[in-house]
Amino acid sequence: MTGGQKVHLKTVVPGPRSCALRRREDEHMAPGLQGYAVMAGIVVDRAEGSAVTDVDGNTFLDFIGGIGTGSLGHAHPRVVGAIQQQVARAHVGSFTSEARVDLLEALARHAPAPGLHRVQLYSGGAEAVESALRLAKSHTKKHEFASFWGGFHGKTLGALGLMGSTYKEGLGPMAPGSHLLPYADCYRCPIGSTYPSCGLGCVELGRKQLKMASAGALAAVVVEPMQGTAGNVVPPDDFLPAVRSVARDLDALLIVDEMITGFGRTGRWWGADHSGTAADIVTLGKAFGGGFPLSGLVTRDDIASAKPWSTPSGSSSSYGGNPLAAAAGNAAIRTIEEDGLVENARDVGRWMLETLAPFTDDYPFVGHVRGRGLLLGIELVRNKKTKEPLSRTVTRRMFDDCVRRGLLTMSYAPSFRLQPALTVDRATLANGLAILREVFDGVKRDGTWTAA
Repeated sequence: MTGGQKVHLKTVVPGPRSCALRRREDEHMAPGLQGYAVMAGIVVDRAEGSAVTDVDGNTFLDFIGGIGTGSLGHAHPRVVGAIQQQVARAHVGSFTSEARVDLLEALARHAPAPGLHRVQLYSGGAEAVESALRLAKSHTKKHEFASFWGGFHGKTLGALGLMGSTYKEGLGPMAPGSHLLPYADCYRCPIGSTYPSCGLGCVELGRKQLKMASAGALAAVVVEPMQGTAGNVVPPDDFLPAVRSVARDLDALLIVDEMITGFGRTGRWWGADHSGTAADIVTLGKAFGGGFPLSGLVTRDDIASAKPWSTPSGSSSSYGGNPLAAAAGNAAIRTIEEDGLVENARDVGRWMLETLAPFTDDYPFVGHVRGRGLLLGIELVRNKKTKEPLSRTVTRRMFDDCVRRGLLTMSYAPSFRLQPALTVDRATLANGLAILREVFDGVKRDGTWTAA
């Protein structure tokens, strides 16, 4: 992949061809697409590495990374080659294929915890989470689930009950037996305390919540080792072990959702590696297929054998484990291994975090900068003392200004996420962060950040 990628703009953004194609699409496309794609207004023609070129010839730097799906950047030659070769041989069906055997063995080399090697494959993240819930029910013969404030595990019916945000408003009722617990978001402490003097009071509050609200039938606790949708929130390293202890005390399984944090994103193979926490079930996705739709779960023998989940067709999916997805996933894992992308995420992510850290002093609307590896977040605030989030009107302006300058980011939200490809280099990051500084300088200069 080319290093030191740069912005190149030929027209206003969005350009005339992009606008024309978007008008045609809008005649038929239902509303509800990814917000950043709708707001940017561009139409992609081609992409390579961390650069995206639209149909008007404008080249942008991509710091969104498909919200974690583009871990290898765009059009990585190993993944492209693997897909091309496999699609010409066989690409659909649930029969065993050499590609799938290779994928399972590759994943076993990087088992998320000792004994976790039994895999089931799917095509989307929510599908894998739903399967993990069914598996937990099958194994424990219980039906309740606990998840966390700020958590996101998908938009299907079972996963909605796990969601710790207002997104689910108007979509009820949720599945019965769903319990929401406070997450260790230390910048916005859910109990108004300070770490570490708090003694992880949020976990103890969650323990009491389950004791009072549960019917004594908790099948599993579902948790992200670091929360993505909530703003790339990084909890203290002792949070996840404490959550595991809660699950153990209630004779429940621990399901760790590594959709966003897995496959090197945080500078370790798995987000849970930072705390050494062993899960009972791990859900996988996003980076798993190197950009090709692929998800799954991995668990132990004793759990995987539970019925009815383990009966023939009991945990399968029409697209799950098809040869084409397996070939893409195997190529992705091999690339992460051979190109040292876990180490690259750790090293360039540390540099990126150090580069962003001064933003808290330089800008009155930057309240907090955090991250692990290439999972980074910036809290945009109207008041640093009260931590009131920056107005969506202002953050939308920031997003628009970034796009017009050639930088694709998620700066449209006050909890601003950055997750560039694991293949990114420092020079490309520096080019993008220079644009971000220009945008932030403009907001600081004109004072619009104070708007309600």
